[in-house]
Amino acid sequence: MGLLDWFRRNGRAPARAAREWHAAWEAAVAGLDHDGPARLEAWLRRDPALAADAEIEEEMLDALREALTLDRDLAASRLPVIETTHRAAAGEACYFSAPVSMPDDPAQPTGRLLLTSGRAAFAGGSRTPAMPWHATREILRAGRDLIFVRAGGTDGHRFRCNTYVDAVRGAAIARHLAQAARRPLT
Repeated sequence: MGLLDWFRRNGRAPARAAREWHAAWEAAVAGLDHDGPARLEAWLRRDPALAADAEIEEEMLDALREALTLDRDLAASRLPVIETTHRAAAGEACYFSAPVSMPDDPAQPTGRLLLTSGRAAFAGGSRTPAMPWHATREILRAGRDLIFVRAGGTDGHRFRCNTYVDAVRGAAIARHLAQAARRPLT
């Protein structure tokens, strides 16, 4: 029984430490905490339960740094322009392109999520769902998932990004574009 107790006790510590670190990261991303990267990196280095296998947490730190840089650019209305001739962009300016999957679709297609001046568009699989910004009520990010909720309804689309960097970046750009589409013209 002593060995089993040891595994129970030591198996919980890394899981609890990771949950706490991930919750602190989520709060730092949501609050665009400029002190967050240094604080979270120091925590990652000093906590043996996290430091042993920190590949995901390192990626998450990169995503937080990216969010802070992108926030400054978006505040100054500087959107990153992606050169694409993809037909899903329909000749519109493209600001984001990343590989994604649609985990809620029974076929779970993979493809690219394009965020253009007029809409979010998925290119892949047998269908190409698109949602114009004026019809988008909310953009949520949960882990590596981006969720686009349609205005006036409860339906939408969920896209799973391959990296936290893509998810955080995509959410920030999508929110910026959706807010810009809702602003009254002056």
